Amino acid sequence: MSKYDSIDIPVYLMPGMAASPKIFEHWDFPKPFRLERLSWISPLPQESLDAYALRMWDRIPDENPILIGVSFGGVLVQEMAKLRAVKKVVVLSSIKSHQEMPLSMKMATYTQLHKYLPLKWVRNVDTLAQFAFGKNIQKRLEMYQKYLSERDPEYLAWAIDALVHWKQSQVLPNTIHIHGDEDTVFPIKNLKASYLTLSGGHAIVLTQHRWFNEKLPELLLQ
Repeated sequence: MSKYDSIDIPVYLMPGMAASPKIFEHWDFPKPFRLERLSWISPLPQESLDAYALRMWDRIPDENPILIGVSFGGVLVQEMAKLRAVKKVVVLSSIKSHQEMPLSMKMATYTQLHKYLPLKWVRNVDTLAQFAFGKNIQKRLEMYQKYLSERDPEYLAWAIDALVHWKQSQVLPNTIHIHGDEDTVFPIKNLKASYLTLSGGHAIVLTQHRWFNEKLPELLLQ
């Protein structure tokens, strides 16, 4: 990477729904990359996802950055990339269009059943952890609980509604999609990823951090 040593490449990291930027605590990229960790902000009443994406840009002073998002954070960074120029978009454990949603989420678009969820369930950290990181993290629940900082019911209701009503139909250019082959939130049977991590569930941002530190920098320079 010697020819890039004098270049500063800002990389903004967006965690998944309910998660804090601590999920990236083991990520460490070499020069020329500069990792900047974002966190969720409170949505405004009746705020659309694109309006929220525009407000998130207020926290990014750099021009033409790389945006990386996990799960619902991956959906958000794609909306952000529609508003301003970016070098690349990377989505982890996420989807690139409405067509890649699992059937249950597609049905929720029409049934609106998600709006009747008893959102006080978010006070149960075990349930929230499985919702945020997938069903196959049962043995690691205690470890993962520390990553869940966004438990406000209004934020979660907004995020779930924004996700199930996401209508993107075309994959954005310069998008890299990395997915776990055992993801239970967004099963691989419904999507086409650029790269699959073997034995990886919905929490590959945590469980496969060595892979990201070793492989992702080179992918970003291609």
